Amino acid sequence: MKFITLVFIAFVLSSLAPTKAVVVKVEGEEEKVACIVTDLRVCLPAVQAGSQPSMQCCGKLKEQYSCLCGYLKIPTFSQYVSSGKAQKVLTACGIPIPKC
Repeated sequence: MKFITLVFIAFVLSSLAPTKAVVVKVEGEEEKVACIVTDLRVCLPAVQAGSQPSMQCCGKLKEQYSCLCGYLKIPTFSQYVSSGKAQKVLTACGIPIPKC
């Protein structure tokens, strides 16, 4: 568990810049979403422990849902996004598991 935490911290520090901006259409309007993986650190406790995510975590996951497939392409992040515990967090937040 300490190794995973260390890897995640290293990943967060190495990616302080946004990965890209994604344009999302919301009810006919376009909204730009910045894919900033560090915004998801509020979900780390729930992903690590497999516990109930906070409302803030769910909000960030919904906000960055369009970015999850991009995170899966980054080896350092993919282990967090594709883990069974991460999928439980998505389900608990009412967010469909991305099909990339």
